[in-house]
Amino acid sequence: MSVHRTVAESAKQGMLFRSGDPDFMTSLARGLAVIRAFDDMGHRRLSITDVGRLTGLSRGVARRCLHTLQQLGYVASEGRLFFLQPKVLTLGYAYAKTGSFPLAAQPILDLISSRLSQTSVLAIIDGDEVVSITSAIAPNDRVMSIKLSVGNRLPIFCTALGRVFMASWPESDLESYIDRVNFVQRTEYTLVTRGDVCGELSRVRSNGYAIVDQEFELRVGSIAVPVKDLLGHVVASLCVVFQVNDISRDELLNYFLPILKEGALRLKNQLAEIA
Repeated sequence: MSVHRTVAESAKQGMLFRSGDPDFMTSLARGLAVIRAFDDMGHRRLSITDVGRLTGLSRGVARRCLHTLQQLGYVASEGRLFFLQPKVLTLGYAYAKTGSFPLAAQPILDLISSRLSQTSVLAIIDGDEVVSITSAIAPNDRVMSIKLSVGNRLPIFCTALGRVFMASWPESDLESYIDRVNFVQRTEYTLVTRGDVCGELSRVRSNGYAIVDQEFELRVGSIAVPVKDLLGHVVASLCVVFQVNDISRDELLNYFLPILKEGALRLKNQLAEIA
């Protein structure tokens, strides 16, 4: 599910209009909703009308939010269209630079990327998306078009990072997600039917890892494993991204997977120390 759909549904459910809570800052919630309306699914440049439609805000409120964000340097405009500015990155980097888990995880991801010469990513669930909380970009990486920098949001259903989570969900949660999600055909390889996705999830549960081959981006593959807490709950997913023409399946299973599992175990231990 894309960011704009999540934001719009939140608005409809009243999450941006909690008038009964005297401590809830509606203006702040609306401003954040406007920022989240911009994404890489065809919503990089938006008009005031677009923002209102995607967030559920009135045109007047959308205009004032955009004006304020522009004055603060978070958005810029060209004619009728608005677009995000680099300053927005500071909002996400604050968590990446100060959060205990990302800080503890970074050396582990650095080691994984060094050993495999591939980019590694650690992600968590946020709504109906996975969000990268830290990553280690391999030297001379040719896969940066997938945008795996900190704070990047990816769909759950067609990424290895996301499928690791889906495979751990109770049946009721999985059914609820499948019923509401929009399975966008990102490439010709993307699994978009309930049967195909559920069949793949069965394999993920059985194997303990997820492999995605060009479903999110052409020529790009990824392999992910779950990161669990001491109670066995999946709290994050760890993956390596690669060019599909460079890595064989045997290499993925016999070399990449053991290193990823070792990293996931170390992250589990780090979580225990943080707690």
